[in-house]
Amino acid sequence: MRNRRLMLREETVFGPIHSRRLGNSLGINLLPTKGKICNFDCIYCECGWNKDGRTREALPSAETVRSCLEGKLRECAAALVPIDSITFSGDGEPTLNPEFPRIIDDTLALRDRYYPAARVSVLSNATRVHVPEIFAALRRVDNPILKLDAPTDALAERINHPAPGYSTARVIEGMKAFGGDFILQTMFLRSRDFDSSAPEVLGPWMDIVRMLRPREIMVYTIDRPTPESGLEAFTATQMRNLVRPLSDEGFRIQISGK
Repeated sequence: MRNRRLMLREETVFGPIHSRRLGNSLGINLLPTKGKICNFDCIYCECGWNKDGRTREALPSAETVRSCLEGKLRECAAALVPIDSITFSGDGEPTLNPEFPRIIDDTLALRDRYYPAARVSVLSNATRVHVPEIFAALRRVDNPILKLDAPTDALAERINHPAPGYSTARVIEGMKAFGGDFILQTMFLRSRDFDSSAPEVLGPWMDIVRMLRPREIMVYTIDRPTPESGLEAFTATQMRNLVRPLSDEGFRIQISGK
């Protein structure tokens, strides 16, 4: 394993930047701008290991986020900059911000005022979808994009290094409550001791997809340097072939890779 320079967002609202999955995306970081806070510590995270992103900086308040977002939206609208998605991503898990529900409401109101055609998207590791107020906030956005990289606790521990108490079964139960109205996001990759394409991984994952029936699936792979060395990406063609059984069954699948 190796350490590397963190790729952290320097602003609470950043971009817009072109996203391979969401188009022209204006990002919102609900975590410190000079650190990383997450209840996952994924081996592929572009922001690096959690230990390297520790900070004493406070999380941005709802007032701060609203002010920063309105200023950026006003600026972009005046310059006729297109925005396809207002996306909560940032340096860690956005639902860890204690004012997440209020921030979602503010964002939807500002979107309606400045960019009514834009979608509001949240990239989440889905660890808190069982919390009623978090679930309700995610149901209000256009694109709740929920991560599930592994079909078992053991493999999630290897890939995501979740905080104590993580349960794949609880996450799946939380996803069920969306009634399919969400986007499932899964990273495909290989390391020395696991392979997302192995039958014992791919088969159970596809069974979970069939049970949850998300309206869309985002399958992607490594695109930037990773904190753990020795990880291998899949090609877009490889991923497309791996998920072909689901495509043939009518699932809408977006593939992101080279």
